[in-house]
Amino acid sequence: MYKQKKSRVRLLHQYYKYTGFYSFIWENSKKALVPLAVIIGILLYINYYVMSIDEMLVYVTQNFSDVSIFSLFLVSESILGLLPPDIFIAWTKNTSSPLLYLSILAVLSYLGGVISYYKGRTLLLIPKINDYLEGKMTKHIRNMQKWGGFLIAVGALLPLPFAIACLAAGMIKFPQKHFFIFASLRIFRFVIYGYVIYAALS
Repeated sequence: MYKQKKSRVRLLHQYYKYTGFYSFIWENSKKALVPLAVIIGILLYINYYVMSIDEMLVYVTQNFSDVSIFSLFLVSESILGLLPPDIFIAWTKNTSSPLLYLSILAVLSYLGGVISYYKGRTLLLIPKINDYLEGKMTKHIRNMQKWGGFLIAVGALLPLPFAIACLAAGMIKFPQKHFFIFASLRIFRFVIYGYVIYAALS
C-alpha cells in the first residue's frame, strides 16, 4: 500500500516535471515579483515623501465606505485580478475589526474565483466570445488541461493570476466539486499574507 502510494507520487512528480509545471510556477512567480516590487516601492515612496502608510490607510477608512471597498475588491477579483489583494489586506489592519474584515476579503476573493469559473462556463455558450477567448487564452487553457486542480491550487496560494486560472477551469468544464475544493485554498493565502502584512505594519 505504502509502495503504491509512493510510486503514484513519484509518477505525478515525473509528469509535472516533464510537462513543465515546476518551471511554469518558477517563471510566473518571478514575473509576479516585479509588479509586487513596484507596488512596495510606490508605497515606500508615499510613506516617506507624501504621508505615512498608516495615515493613508486611516484616510481611506474614514473617506470610503466599507461596502464600496469590498465591492471594488470583488469586482477586481472577478475580472482577472486587476488590483493586488495585498493593498486591501493592509487596509483591513486599520479597520475596527481587522480579522473580521480580513475574513470577508478571503471569502470575497474565493467568490471572485467562483464567478470567474462560471463566467468561463457561460461564455462558452456564445460562439463569438468563445472563439475570442480561446484565441487569447490558448496557453492558459492548455495548462489547465495538463495540470487541472494543481494549477488552481497554485493560483489560489501564490501571487499568480487566480481569476485567469478559474476562468480557464470554467472554459474546459473542470468538475465543479473539485474546483470548489482546490479554489478554497485561496482563503489560506489571506491568512498567511495577512499575518505577514500585519507584522510588517506593526
